[in-house]
Amino acid sequence: MKITLIQSDLKWEDPQGNLSHFDSLINSLEEKSDLIVLPEMFSTGFTMNPQKFAEDQPGESLNWLRKKSDETQTPITGSVSVKEGENYYNRLYWMKPDRTFEHYDKRHLFRMAKEDQHYASGTKKIITKIEDWKICPLVCYDLRFPVWSRNKYDAKKNEWTYDVLIYVANWPEVRSYAWKHLLIARAIENQCYVIGVNRVGKDGNGFDHSGDSVVINPRGEIISALERNKEQVSTIDLDRSYLDDFRKLFPVGLDADGFELES
Repeated sequence: MKITLIQSDLKWEDPQGNLSHFDSLINSLEEKSDLIVLPEMFSTGFTMNPQKFAEDQPGESLNWLRKKSDETQTPITGSVSVKEGENYYNRLYWMKPDRTFEHYDKRHLFRMAKEDQHYASGTKKIITKIEDWKICPLVCYDLRFPVWSRNKYDAKKNEWTYDVLIYVANWPEVRSYAWKHLLIARAIENQCYVIGVNRVGKDGNGFDHSGDSVVINPRGEIISALERNKEQVSTIDLDRSYLDDFRKLFPVGLDADGFELES
């Protein structure tokens, strides 16, 4: 499965400027991909001004995702600020080429930026599929919470809940050490591929972002790393047989603890 990572700078609170830029980046792709991954809040940056920039549904970003997925015949994912009812959400969309979509509302809201004072928390994960791959997409601060990210092993079916764990982010450079090492930990403990797509550049609050977007195999080894502090688009091919063989060789799922999540 080929996955394209787009590590981009974001224009602060400028939806039209960002969508136009991503339009150009996607149009410049030279090879067909099975999935395109954008950063967190790709149309605005990490805004705490949803009263002004959150989109009603369907909004400009959702319609743009639908258009680009249709044009490229490729699923596209990334999060945007949205309004639903009386609440605002940091919502990840998983848009499919047939113009249908799934969504995940960010569970863990970054209180140090007062995200929890502006947005409502999500309560349900999604597991989506591309052919025989099962994929769990999450958002930024979710990375720090291993229980929420945890993969489950079904011994009766001899299968894991997901094969690929994706984090889209606006993760500042000052905490890049945690970003790099937590992504590796999630790959090892969940015996899956992990993909982290982060933005670059300075946001409207003055925070620098170094990107450090990566693809990590189930052994915790980095198999693709984008250049730091540079806008870059990269496509990598994930090897299904490698994942299956490693899970058979080292079947940690057989000894995994059962658990249930509480809201």
